[in-house]
Amino acid sequence: VQALPMPTPSLFSALDYLVLAIYLAIMVGIGLYFARSETSTEGFFLGGRKIPWWAAGISIFGTQLSAITFMAIPATAYGSDWRRFVGQIMVMPIFVIVIFGFLPLFRRLNITTAYEYLESRFSLSIRLMASSLFILFQLGRMGIVLLLPAIALSAVTGIDTYLCIAVMGVLATLYTAMGGISAVIWTDVLQVVVLIGGAVLCLIIAIHDAGGLSSMIEVAQASDKFHMFDWNWDATDMVAWVLIVGFFFTNLVPYTTDQTIVQRYLTTRDEKQAARSLWLNLAITIPTGLLFFGLGTALFVYYTAHPAEQALLPPKADQLVPWFVITHLPSGIAGVVVAGIFAAAMSSLDSSINSITTAVVNDFVDRLRPVEEKKDHLRLARTLTVVLGIVGTSAAMVLATYEIRYLFDFFQKIMGLFGGGLAGVFLLAAFTKRTHATGAMAGLISGGLLTIAAAFFTAINFLLYAAIGTITCVVVGYTVSLFSGGKNHAVR
Repeated sequence: VQALPMPTPSLFSALDYLVLAIYLAIMVGIGLYFARSETSTEGFFLGGRKIPWWAAGISIFGTQLSAITFMAIPATAYGSDWRRFVGQIMVMPIFVIVIFGFLPLFRRLNITTAYEYLESRFSLSIRLMASSLFILFQLGRMGIVLLLPAIALSAVTGIDTYLCIAVMGVLATLYTAMGGISAVIWTDVLQVVVLIGGAVLCLIIAIHDAGGLSSMIEVAQASDKFHMFDWNWDATDMVAWVLIVGFFFTNLVPYTTDQTIVQRYLTTRDEKQAARSLWLNLAITIPTGLLFFGLGTALFVYYTAHPAEQALLPPKADQLVPWFVITHLPSGIAGVVVAGIFAAAMSSLDSSINSITTAVVNDFVDRLRPVEEKKDHLRLARTLTVVLGIVGTSAAMVLATYEIRYLFDFFQKIMGLFGGGLAGVFLLAAFTKRTHATGAMAGLISGGLLTIAAAFFTAINFLLYAAIGTITCVVVGYTVSLFSGGKNHAVR
């Protein structure tokens, strides 16, 4: 396939490079600032439980908003329609379940990882299994979350792909090792503000250049770009019921089982503050969904009306937004938004690094072989952070060199297929009294295996995988427990 013309390096000006350098220096400065106060593992992993609720809420949103997502959502709306916007809507019932069902349990038990709750409710083996699945999934994910944004940024700015990976990987590791979760959260806050601000500016310019809001809406409607629901029972396509059911369970998995998100619930002063952070997350999620989908639609209208510019677009859809940024935003402002995309990729990496470290130290090292001195815990945590940063950065470079990222995508998919079963285990723990450890383990394994079977041997839509895993785990886990003498017991 012949490559389409790429922008010249001059499009990313000297001022943009200066702004990018200053922005990245600020990120490291945040890590340095918090390094002085992180003298214990509670500070390193939970920020001393002193993070303001609004910062925790923005960080939860930022954890979900990776650089890939920031570029992919507008690209999806540009090339398709608004069907995936249902995923933004379906976070509403999830937050209700988390705030009133899971959050009280996590906070009352004074835990550090979500998987500690599973040991209190079931057994150590369930805790170690769940934590292992999380760790393996995140290890498989780290290289991808660095590589894909680096490729997109390199294509539109002229910055070498390996340099992009190295800068993001080294700096994210540096400030995470120094400042722990506090540095992660406060860099998330900065990243979200910049990315949303950049998206708003891009949307305003795209609508203006497309002839105004009414003209943009008229053209988009004529092209059926706002289409969202198809009302039939086809389980292989993104029809209405598949979107609703699929996104409900797909959203349930990270907000109940993913340590990168659950850890944020635990950094605030108390349960009330944690609940506020989730309500804030909800208040941000839907409007920003409208923003990103609207941006993709506006870009479709603009480039349709300007075929000469459309012919110069990069070949990959996820390069669309960075391209528009550097070709339409003023010099300096473009640098800020590109820096925000850098930061979003770093945010995904730092979240994975810190949360994996939290899980390893608390669920394995401290639980199975306790270290006596608190300073040894902190030293171990910082060492693991550096090692994981090297692993993630190296993985991205290997994937870029050998073009084997699809193998990693396959690995991530396999691990992700167990996510529904893991969500089922947490549902059994929180909402049933008779389920025991044997039943929970049977449910987790059954949910994962049935989901893998559905993924590889049926044409069912991928959005339903989490639903299959969750429902199978709950049904099998509860049934096995009932027929093997399950007794009423629950940790409250």
